[in-house]
Parts: sequence; structure tokens; C-alpha cells
Amino acid sequence: MNGAESLVRTLLAGSVDVCFTNPGTSEMHFVAALDQVPGMRCVLALFEGVATGAADGYFRMARRPASTLLHLGPGLANGVSNLHNAKKAGSGIVNIVGEHAIDHIALDAPLTADIEGIAWPVSHWVKTSRDASGVGADGAEAIAAAMTPPGQIASLILPGDTAWNEGGVVAEPLPLPPRAPVDPEAVAEAEKHLGGPDSLLLLGGEALTEDNLRIAGQIAAKTGCGLLTEWSNARIERGAGRVSVARIPYPVDQALEILAPYRRIVLVGASKPVAFFAYPDKPGVLTAEGAEFRELAGVGEDIAGALAGLRDSLGATTLAPAGIAEASTPEITDGPVTPDSIASVLGACIPENAIVVDESITTGRAFFAQTKGAPPHSWLNNKGGSIGYGLPVAVGAAIACPDCKVLALEGDGSAMYTVQALWTMAREELDITILIFANRSYQILHGELRNVGVMNPGPRAIDMLTLTRPDLGWVEMARAMGLEGCRVDSTADLARALGVGLATPAPYLIEVAM
Repeated sequence: MNGAESLVRTLLAGSVDVCFTNPGTSEMHFVAALDQVPGMRCVLALFEGVATGAADGYFRMARRPASTLLHLGPGLANGVSNLHNAKKAGSGIVNIVGEHAIDHIALDAPLTADIEGIAWPVSHWVKTSRDASGVGADGAEAIAAAMTPPGQIASLILPGDTAWNEGGVVAEPLPLPPRAPVDPEAVAEAEKHLGGPDSLLLLGGEALTEDNLRIAGQIAAKTGCGLLTEWSNARIERGAGRVSVARIPYPVDQALEILAPYRRIVLVGASKPVAFFAYPDKPGVLTAEGAEFRELAGVGEDIAGALAGLRDSLGATTLAPAGIAEASTPEITDGPVTPDSIASVLGACIPENAIVVDESITTGRAFFAQTKGAPPHSWLNNKGGSIGYGLPVAVGAAIACPDCKVLALEGDGSAMYTVQALWTMAREELDITILIFANRSYQILHGELRNVGVMNPGPRAIDMLTLTRPDLGWVEMARAMGLEGCRVDSTADLARALGVGLATPAPYLIEVAM
């Protein structure tokens, strides 16, 4: 067998059975191997950023990695933005990048690039296979690296000759690294640190599963501490019957206000709160001056064990958790579409076990309050901040969980970065309903102008933030890529259209004119 076939067989042996791909000439032997070896689901993306984002979404829901297949340095570069987001989210990906045959690299052909140099900033592990006999072992090593908690980007570079040469060997899966145990002293320090309304348990990563949130709620019930999450979370389990936790707001002034009461903060899979950007005359650190921090567990450590140990040490095992969300259905009133009216429609319509992929940016800042009493669901945010994440992540989530409805909440500007994902949704017949919030601008940047002190922007500045001349026709774009859809401009019409979309077992796009 050749090196490419040994890699495909090694991936399957390691339970990596989905490949998001946009291949080129250097990858043709890997493509051919996919015909020779049954078991790999191959999903074609029309842009590499869709492939890498889909692999991110797949890991968030499946808790195991998919692979990508990208074409040389430029193909990898096209996928870097969503690899950045995946790395920040702690998603494991086996990122396979084709390379010229080793003796061809010295010829400096047009597509020759420093692939390892491009890969390292968005990877935890990078390796170039040097001969066919070692490709399988390199693949097994990549899988283990990708599964290192909480999840890592493993970039395996596959030169053309190592793929086509004979001598490939299938490698057995390597032992997967466990989560690191938490020092009992960290539990004892956290116990001392919590108590009363000026203490806070700040949650992220695996602390946001249903079971771990319940434990956090018991700790809050015992100590009286607050519960918050970071502004962006890779995945949080929400809805009626689950512990509801508010997010630290994105705007600096609002974040400072919500964090002002807390003087003692225990971090569980979360980082110290800082602003997304620097602003004139505003602090970068969002907590009160003099606030003290203790880390109970890092994002790759045994968060579940640490929370359970803290709860047991506090004697809170039998307590009812604080913050359980009660079932509620917001009233939907007709009128123009606004962020608040969209939130009410979502709160009334999110189905049980739905996966909400949120890249609504400014429109979605009010969504959490009115959706916390919806049926139980998962909510995915953009951890890395690089826009164009939402549609690809929705693709990966839908493939990971085919029995769940996926609801993608998208700003129109963000969606244009990876609009090709719509074609993949149609081709794969994925059960995704997409809401495009068409405010015809990069709305967040209007606020950012003010935040950095530009109070009277001129027409050229405003023009660079405005998506008109011409307007984007989202329904027409969707139909061109094989999706059905509609345009709405009232709350009642939105509710009706969302009902149609959720009842349609195929991708359906709703353009929400704002």
C-alpha cells in the first residue's frame, strides 16, 4: 500500500472518520485512497476556511476530531482564520496539508511555501512526513496530539511522494492523553476564596457541560458566590432545568459594571477577564482594582473532578443548585424586527436538543436573557473572534449530530466571509436553519468608532462600514447555492418563517431585514 492509503486506514483506526476537504494536485493520491478504503465521510468545501471551521464545529459537538485536507501553503493560509478560532475554542483537528514532492520543493515552483511556518501559529503540533513508511505512525501521533485535552490542532504535512510511494504501514492508535489531575491544594485554596456576594466562580470550557454547571450551581448555593462565564464560549449547555449562567458583556463599560462587585474570583477553565481590544482611556483588565484570583482548574485539567471535589469539600453534595432556569415562552408581539423581538422569537421557538451557532455579533447581545427558559439546547460562540466562523461551524455541528436541529444566527457581514458554506449545506442535505440579520453594515464597527474616540466619522469612514451599493440579496444567493429561503421584515413574519425552517429537514435560509 502507498503512504496515502496507510494514512487513511490509520485515521479510521483512530476513529477519525470525517474529512472536510478542498484538495489539489498534491493531494490526489489521498483522494484516490478514499475510494480504496471504505468508512471515511468526505465533505467538500468550496473554500478552505469552510473546511477548517466545519472541523471545529464537528469537534465541539462530537468531542472527537475530524480531519481536513488542504492544498499546499496557500490552501492552508485560506483556512488559517478558522483554525485560529478552533485553537482558541480548544477544538481538536487533524489538519492534513499537502506538500510538493520532497525533491520538487528545491525547484521553487509557484505554489512552494513555508507550510510549517504558516501552520505553527495556529497549531499545537506540526510535523512533515519524510517517507511513505512513516506516514501511518505520523498520523497516529497527530490523532493523539489532537485529542490532548482540551483539544489541539495537529497539522500533518504530506509531501506528494510520501503519499504515492509504496511501503505504507497502518499504525495502531496511540494512548490518548488524559486530563491532568488538579492539585488538592488548588481545591482548598478555592474553598477559602469563595464566600459571599463579592466572590465569583468564573466558568469556561468543560465547566459548561450540563453536569458541571449543576455542580457549580451547588457550590453557589452553599457559598453565595456569583456565577459567570466568559463572553464567548466554545459550547455551553442551556435551557429549562439547567443552571443558567450569564456571560460577561462584550462592551467594556458593561463588563466593568457587572464585574465591579467581585473581589475574589475563582477560575474554572476560564481566563482572567480582559477587553477584546485596547481603547483610549479605558482599562484592558475588566475586574475591580485589587481583585484576587485563584485557579481551580485550567482548561486542559480535570475540571469535572475539581468541581466535584470542591462541592464535596464544602458539604454541598445534597443541595439544590442555585440558578436553575424555569421553562418559559416569551410573548411574540408583531412589529418591526429588533434585537429584542428576535430574542423573543428565539426564546419561543428553539426546539429541544437544538444546537445554536451564534455569530450574531451586535444583534445577538440580548439573546441570552430571553432564551434561558427555552427547551434544553447547546449554544456555540466564536471563541477566537475572527469572523466567518458561524456557517462553517454549523456544517460541522450538523454532521456530528444529525438528529439535532442546528440554528445558525449570522450577521450579514460575517456570513459573507464564508458564504460558500451554504453550498456544502445543500450538497450534504444538512438540517440547518440559517437566520441572516441583514442590517447591511458592519454594525459592530460603528460602535467601535465611538469606542476608540472617533465621534464624528465622515462619509468615507461610514462608507467602509456599510454593505450597500449594491445590497446583498441573501434569498437569491441561497437559491443559487441550492437552498430554499425567504425574506422577512416583521416579528410575526419571522416567527412564521422560523417555524417553516425548523420543520424543514434541509437547509433553509431566512433573511431578516433590519
